[in-house]
Amino acid sequence: MAKSEIATLGGGCFWCVEAVFQRIVGVISVKPGYAGGNVKNPSYKQICTGNTGHAEVAKIEFDPSKITYSQILNVFWQSHDPTTLNRQGNDVGTQYRSVIFFHNESQEKIAKQSRIDADKSGYWDNEIVTEITLLNNYYDAEDYHDNYYNDNPNQPYCLFVIKPKLDKLEKQGLFD
Repeated sequence: MAKSEIATLGGGCFWCVEAVFQRIVGVISVKPGYAGGNVKNPSYKQICTGNTGHAEVAKIEFDPSKITYSQILNVFWQSHDPTTLNRQGNDVGTQYRSVIFFHNESQEKIAKQSRIDADKSGYWDNEIVTEITLLNNYYDAEDYHDNYYNDNPNQPYCLFVIKPKLDKLEKQGLFD
């Protein structure tokens, strides 16, 4: 197998991002976490205040021989609303911001071009506000967040927020 790569993306609640990317061919693993803040080893309770500066993110390990970073970003754009600042649906706060944390110069270049292309696509009525920034820190979320949707499909948030998103993306042919 080719050497794996990592993408770190925030698109609202990390349970949603995790559930989407777990269904993408070429993705090896997805780990919910926190990135971009100013508190070391933050807890979920701290993150929820919106005062730590962290975003809820998913650390996505993928096989670049099966899916490219650009393709990962295409899934990212389709799986959330990148035009709402610090919010996805009813999830409001900087911890739910749309953000791409790049790991190297190549990812930065691809991410910036991807945002330009997504903005020009006309898919959204408003301008994309997704932040693109160097990953300066990352902390794994508590273990109970791992595989959340798959382990809790009947939990109300999963039923009313995540499942409709997955159904929409499946109808678009995103999961093969």
